[in-house]
Amino acid sequence: MVGFCLVVVSCIAIRGLSASEGSPADCEARARREYWRAQAAHTNHVKDVKAAWEFARACFDVGEFATNSAERAEIDEQGIKLCRELIARDQNLAQGHYYLGMNLGQLARTRGLSALKLVGEMETEFKRARELDEKFDNAGADRNLGLLYRDAPRLASIGSRSKAQRFLQKAAEVAPDFPENRLNLIESFLKWNDRNGAKRELKALEELWPKAATILSGQEWACNWMDWKKQLQQVKKKLDEPAKAIESPRNKD
Repeated sequence: MVGFCLVVVSCIAIRGLSASEGSPADCEARARREYWRAQAAHTNHVKDVKAAWEFARACFDVGEFATNSAERAEIDEQGIKLCRELIARDQNLAQGHYYLGMNLGQLARTRGLSALKLVGEMETEFKRARELDEKFDNAGADRNLGLLYRDAPRLASIGSRSKAQRFLQKAAEVAPDFPENRLNLIESFLKWNDRNGAKRELKALEELWPKAATILSGQEWACNWMDWKKQLQQVKKKLDEPAKAIESPRNKD
């Protein structure tokens, strides 16, 4: 029941190295260096809001590479505490709400069945973030909400196919040239056995791909592209497979 958290926490892409150095090990090394850099910047400039939310982002990113649940929880509780402090100082700081939701999602990975208790707060924080700045992190709040609704249990939690589709499509509308938004839609349509929807979004993705590669270039995006190319290969492989049986009505919203 906690598998949905694994999807949500992948929404913020790890900032990577140059394309020639883009391997999982390089991405982890970069995330850990960024964590220590951001921590030092925040320590030296405690009242700097940007330094604070950048450290919260780094907590999430490095938490992705934690070797065990204890390490992950310790790191992401730092980010959660920091975001709560930021929100207490400024209720209208989109980044504070956004990274609070992300770090809660990362923490949920350590909680087993009790992770479901964090879902409502994650939903609240992402909704507030999108109200304040829907464009932040390439429509990150809509993207995260869509994945949350898609992968959370329908009966025991907030899972909803109709809400998932609405927010994922909204993310693609707000940030149409961000590959991850289209990839999430393709994966979702495949999950829902809507092959026509998946093919439609794949066509849109292939059209925007060259432009995105030009805009989102350089070492900052190397690890993102590594992940996106892997996702693209996976969805193409699934589309080449025979169509599955129509989804059971009980799995629809």
